[in-house]
Amino acid sequence: MAAAAGASPPVINVAALSGSLRKGSYHNGLIRSAIELSKGDLQGIQIEYIDISALPFLNTDLEEKGRYPPEVEAFRSKILLADSILFASPEYNYSVTAPLKNAIDWASRPPNVWAGKPAAIVSAGGDFGGGRSHYHLRQIGVYLDLHFINKPEFFLHAFQPPAKFDSDGNLIDENAKNKLKAILLSLQAFTLQLQGRS
Repeated sequence: MAAAAGASPPVINVAALSGSLRKGSYHNGLIRSAIELSKGDLQGIQIEYIDISALPFLNTDLEEKGRYPPEVEAFRSKILLADSILFASPEYNYSVTAPLKNAIDWASRPPNVWAGKPAAIVSAGGDFGGGRSHYHLRQIGVYLDLHFINKPEFFLHAFQPPAKFDSDGNLIDENAKNKLKAILLSLQAFTLQLQGRS
């Protein structure tokens, strides 16, 4: 259903996950920048950063009578309640990082709380800007029934001048911020489309 003229756009709630646990991570910086954009002139998007650092390693021995450890239950609840997902995915050895894969696997345990959710991926890195992690994550998403936006894609070459991040890992490159905004707008439109609210 289209919004009435002059009405505010429907709000989508986005769960944002970073695959890096490093304090000054560029990927955490990408999420902080996305949150700032959502609080600025980008209407209709609320982004919550979901910390995955406290999740235990996946071990089905920790499951008892269909229940999971408290940290896992809390994490799964946040994913379930989100309208869509923003992954900030570093590339390690041509793939996603261990912490991110661990989080993905916990949320995929029955019932799979990823199922049917729209998602987007951003990354920063060397020559390909972390791009190989995107394609591996997309493969994982096929089985999980995640629906990734196709365009635009966001691969940021973090080490090529001029500087893209400051010493605290905050995104300072305006061109990159504009590309990040385009990702969020695409995710917003796709989410509303799948929910029948566009």
